[in-house]
Amino acid sequence: MLAAPLAAALARRGIHYGWVMVSITFLIAVSSAGALGVLGALLLPLQRETGWDMSSLSGALALRLLLYGLMAPFAAALLQRYGLRRMVVLALGFVVAGLLLSTGMTQVWELWLYWGVVTGIGTGMTALVLGATVANRWFVARRGLVLGLLTAANATGQLAFLPLGAWLAQEAGWRPALLPGLIACGLAAALVLLFGRDRPSDLGLPAYGEDRVAPPSPPAGNPVRTAFAVLAEAAQTRVFWILFVTFMICGLSTNGLMQTHFIPLCADFGMAEVQAASVLALIGIFDFMGTIGSGWLSDRYDNRKLLFWYYGLRGLSLLWLPSSTFSLYGLALFAVFYGLDWIATVPPTVKLAGAAFGREKAPIVFGWVFTGHQLGAAMAAMLGGLSRDVLSSYLPAFYLAGAACLVAAVLALGARRRPVVVPAAAE
Repeated sequence: MLAAPLAAALARRGIHYGWVMVSITFLIAVSSAGALGVLGALLLPLQRETGWDMSSLSGALALRLLLYGLMAPFAAALLQRYGLRRMVVLALGFVVAGLLLSTGMTQVWELWLYWGVVTGIGTGMTALVLGATVANRWFVARRGLVLGLLTAANATGQLAFLPLGAWLAQEAGWRPALLPGLIACGLAAALVLLFGRDRPSDLGLPAYGEDRVAPPSPPAGNPVRTAFAVLAEAAQTRVFWILFVTFMICGLSTNGLMQTHFIPLCADFGMAEVQAASVLALIGIFDFMGTIGSGWLSDRYDNRKLLFWYYGLRGLSLLWLPSSTFSLYGLALFAVFYGLDWIATVPPTVKLAGAAFGREKAPIVFGWVFTGHQLGAAMAAMLGGLSRDVLSSYLPAFYLAGAACLVAAVLALGARRRPVVVPAAAE
């Protein structure tokens, strides 16, 4: 609606419209991730109100993480088939609906439906592949930096709303704590309708770093068939399985574990919930810097070696966490080292997928790799709750995640750098 005149005005100032798309995508990621990331801060208030056990509460979040991941490869195909604007608005609508409906729930099955199924499908419609799609379509130069920015937005959004959400839950109850995220999602939907475009060619522009306008892509075929066709081809390569397994460990050691269970873990050691949420927000700040830095590094250095260091340092920080004594100083130190690594693995992973499978198929391949990420996240969310209920401690889950990261560090070195030729998917 307003994209064409804005693109013309920016072009006169030497600014590519791709940066507008980055800004919009950044807000989408922060809004949706923030709206759902705050749910981890609401587990204890919700448990106090309802009496539901931690396994049931964390199980609903595990289901959301699982659906989020299972939808990812189809999200990439849906974005190709139906366009970015339609899918983003529909996805944000699901997120808003799930959160609003949850304010009236009285039964556990409603928690699983609203926080698990509805919001899981909503976030899964775009998933992390939205940022990969925007970066691949709109940028040739600076692609790694853009991936870093958009990945940082997603990860930081999961944590940025937590202190406010924890404070609102403490002062006014868990329902008002959902409002900031709901408002942000509404604003993001309005902006994508007004200014969003699917490809540079829609505005007669080349991608940033290219000299010519790419011809419009042919209409995509059936999204489900396309997603499975790309999976069948990619699964024949070694690099796909290395990226899948290492990214599954990434999910096991980040949002599935920390976002879901870190605040209850700190509460077990006597830390107030708002303080624990503030530590997670501090992790988000350092994640923002670390992930953008990772994007910059991924344009310049061997991405396999970057993944080795990221997974290795993350594993060591998780193994050290119990030694922090859960003091504010100890956790702040943990937040620095772990936060720089929270999701810095995404830019190198996307770059390796792009090098192996090409610009058009890379988002779908990354969608399947991201499915592995969310399988790991769902396992961590569920097993963390079981560990707390059965063993009366979260620590075994954190030790397991740390050890798994060290395994991922070694596996990452085996990802091949040379491109793998993948035949065209059936339309």
